[in-house]
Amino acid sequence: MSHRIQPSGAKRPRPLPNRGRLAVAICLAFGSAAFAQSPEPERTATLDAITVTSQKRSENLQDVPISLQVLDAQKLDELNITNFEDYVKYLPSVSYETGGPGFAKIYMRGVASGGDGNHSGSLPSVGVYLDEQPVTTIQGPLDIHVYDVERIESLSGPQGTLYGASSQAGTLRIITKKPDTAGFEAGYSVGVDKTTSGGSGHVAEGFVNQPLGDSAALRVVAWKEKEAGFIDNVRGTRTYPSWDADSGGNGTENNFDLAREDYNSLDTEGFRAAARFELGDRWTITPTVMHQRQESLGFFAFDPQVGDLAVTHFNPEGGEDRWTQAALTIEGKIGNFDVTYAYANLDRDVDTESDYSDYAFWYDTLAGYGAYF
Repeated sequence: MSHRIQPSGAKRPRPLPNRGRLAVAICLAFGSAAFAQSPEPERTATLDAITVTSQKRSENLQDVPISLQVLDAQKLDELNITNFEDYVKYLPSVSYETGGPGFAKIYMRGVASGGDGNHSGSLPSVGVYLDEQPVTTIQGPLDIHVYDVERIESLSGPQGTLYGASSQAGTLRIITKKPDTAGFEAGYSVGVDKTTSGGSGHVAEGFVNQPLGDSAALRVVAWKEKEAGFIDNVRGTRTYPSWDADSGGNGTENNFDLAREDYNSLDTEGFRAAARFELGDRWTITPTVMHQRQESLGFFAFDPQVGDLAVTHFNPEGGEDRWTQAALTIEGKIGNFDVTYAYANLDRDVDTESDYSDYAFWYDTLAGYGAYF
């Protein structure tokens, strides 16, 4: 169920890979009746102008002389996009591979950095920005929950002149909606979904834009989402050939305490708070704080030898991705020049737990390491 106050609106279900979404929406709309006797004049279809800032200044999308793709707020809402894997499907110049939430490696124009996602490897060749701050890491960019976002821009590279390191192949920019002094606005969205070959999930998200006088405003956004799992951890046993029974083991282990259906799931929650202060007609100050926590359980891949969408794993696995961003942007004019000062700090902590029993089994089979377990 989705509702927005000034204006009203509702989200539509989004298609997901291997996933079917069931959504219920209620939309409140207001209108007025017309009693004119004369026929209405014929209307001519027009395209709304999309303003972008890909070249560090506000321009009409049609006037930008570079390869640029944009998903604006209306398109994001229509497609019901909420995360990285949702929006990247609609950017033809972008490809990626992922080992789970927050572990995406992005490629553009067929250019790769040669890195394999290892923390000691090279930085990616595609830069990802949250407003004015790069959020590119070796592990992968932030998996930001997409809600109350103005637009997503995809710029084909090289973009090193404007965006610096890790933008040789291109740049992705996530531009959040800013506080607005024009008037009060609020909205929320609530939904439930059913995952194909998996369980059910839900999402709740909302925002409030509150003017604080004629020259200041506050915007607060919050979200909480549960994505259901679709990978099954099938019951199984494994025997280590050289496991020394005298050391307390019998050579065989099982996963009976971990085996279950819909093994992998993802819980996301977070908030964003931003303020806007207008200093006359020429200067604005916008401080922002954003925090998100993702907790994943299970494994986000499958073993064809076990079955479709199935694995047989023997140890607990999952991860927690916590990050906080604090940013300050000052924009103004000095003579005929537009001036922007941007400061931001990103603190990210990632903890993961993986099942490496496959390695242990083959080390034992090939080299007899079982005696050291």
